[in-house]
Amino acid sequence: MSDVMIRVPAEVRDQLAAVAEARGTSLRALMQDIAAQTLTPEQIKERADRTRALIADRFGHYVSDEESAEMRRKMREATAAHRAALAVSVSEPEASG
Repeated sequence: MSDVMIRVPAEVRDQLAAVAEARGTSLRALMQDIAAQTLTPEQIKERADRTRALIADRFGHYVSDEESAEMRRKMREATAAHRAALAVSVSEPEASG
């Protein structure tokens, strides 16, 4: 496999290098891991179609586009709330005493 160069701001490179170091891996290995775990839109659609088929087959329920959209909205809200809670807990120093 040949190498390519990807240009990113220095801050992004530094952040990725820090993540790699914390995980005990190289920046190259980290990028390979990220690429392997990140799904393309086509892969996401294929996975959703397989999941819908499984739910229909096993449970007799067809998940509509509206149900899927509502679940995505709820997941985005839950993720945003979780991230906000993490940000607050990081910014608040622990109470001593």
